[in-house]
Amino acid sequence: MTASAPALTLVAGDITEQPVDAVVNAANSSLLGGGGVDGAIHRRGGPDILAECRALRASHYGKGLPTGQAVATTAGRLPARWVIHTVGPVWAKSEDRSDLLASCYRESLRVADELGARTVAFPAISAGIYRWPLDDAARIAVGTVRAAKTSVAEVRFVLFDERAYQAFAAQVG
Repeated sequence: MTASAPALTLVAGDITEQPVDAVVNAANSSLLGGGGVDGAIHRRGGPDILAECRALRASHYGKGLPTGQAVATTAGRLPARWVIHTVGPVWAKSEDRSDLLASCYRESLRVADELGARTVAFPAISAGIYRWPLDDAARIAVGTVRAAKTSVAEVRFVLFDERAYQAFAAQVG
């Protein structure tokens, strides 16, 4: 299979309900659950996800998963096969962290390719509690995925509200 840019789909709704190969978790660096998307994925997916995250912390990621990197676990009780955890940057007016945000999407797609995932659901990484301006988060997400060379056939952006949906729709065109 040759790598090319995946088809982009927008969905308004709950990322934990997506029947895809892999769901991307906007995780915190501890990998041990948290709020927002991270908390929802851990709650709905159940204890198997947390158990694998704890094993990752005990082995390769003792200090946590670095910002912009990605790693996969089981999806537990989610209707997906895997969860790809990535740590988005906190937005800062005084420092351009756009490369780190783009890295979250690139690294998640790289992990998806390693797993053989053909469909991947992404949230709007860093656009919640990490305060990344929504229009800019959408621009970076869509631009990065469009530029990616991947075997993933479909990237589904699952957006939590109408404002996020519209921001991504403006970028997808």
